[in-house]
Amino acid sequence: VQLQASGGGLVQPGGSRTLSCVVSGFNLDLGAVGWFRQASGKERDGIACISGRSQTTYYADYVKGRFTISRDNAENMVYLQMNSLKPEDTAVYYCATDRSRLCRGDYEYWGQGTLVTVSS
Repeated sequence: VQLQASGGGLVQPGGSRTLSCVVSGFNLDLGAVGWFRQASGKERDGIACISGRSQTTYYADYVKGRFTISRDNAENMVYLQMNSLKPEDTAVYYCATDRSRLCRGDYEYWGQGTLVTVSS
């Protein structure tokens, strides 16, 4: 299984950005995929997850209503649409696969991160 996240960059406060995660060797119908972020000097936090089959989504409270996780099974892609970005959203963002179909937090494979910087 391999994951590759992309789409990071410099964004102005209030702006939007969409991150992409291409997942190979993994059936998105059978496993959940999550997005995480790690700000400089802080621990990595889970921010969103989409389950297999049912595509139930989960969000951390501080991104709920601003971020949307989605996936395209045909393209083996998982996306993170980020709106109303704030400077505190600045972080390296990662995607990872869960060992189960549900978002149980048992993440096994990780992609390399993509840096999102929110600044004017």
